[in-house]
Amino acid sequence: MTLIQLFLDQLDREAPRTRRALELVPQGHDDWKPHAKSMPLLRLAGLVASMPSWVSLIINKDELELNPPAGQGQYQQPSAGSLVQTLDKAVSDARASLSSTTDNVLLTTNWKLLSSGKVVSEARRHVVLVDTFNHLAHHRGQLTVYLRLLEQKVPAIYGPSADDPQFA
Repeated sequence: MTLIQLFLDQLDREAPRTRRALELVPQGHDDWKPHAKSMPLLRLAGLVASMPSWVSLIINKDELELNPPAGQGQYQQPSAGSLVQTLDKAVSDARASLSSTTDNVLLTTNWKLLSSGKVVSEARRHVVLVDTFNHLAHHRGQLTVYLRLLEQKVPAIYGPSADDPQFA
């Protein structure tokens, strides 16, 4: 098995799990957060929906500047009604980017994260991709906690939940 196929398979497993959580995000609670230091619901849900787009970013760009000059940022907050469509596009783009690269590129080239021009992280692309999938699972887990606190159903993710008996 190639590294590319491993990432494609993981994307195929994680996308429907993420979709189930996003489908349950309630309307009208965009600014709700469980704690003053927490991210608002819509911001968190938008992050979860768009996170697979990071796969394309990691493959097609050499770096990301977290503090770009005004007007040059890439992220566009999706609306509550477009979370699933945002996820679907991000997953489609990620599949295309993975399919157009090689294991050699992922294993031998670095990707950088910058903050105000300073390198804050640099690693081989395959390592950054693994971290991205872990990061997605982390924030999706946060989202399911938000759902529970808002009295919404929590979907099965890696196994049954109290609301969803399927073993996904």
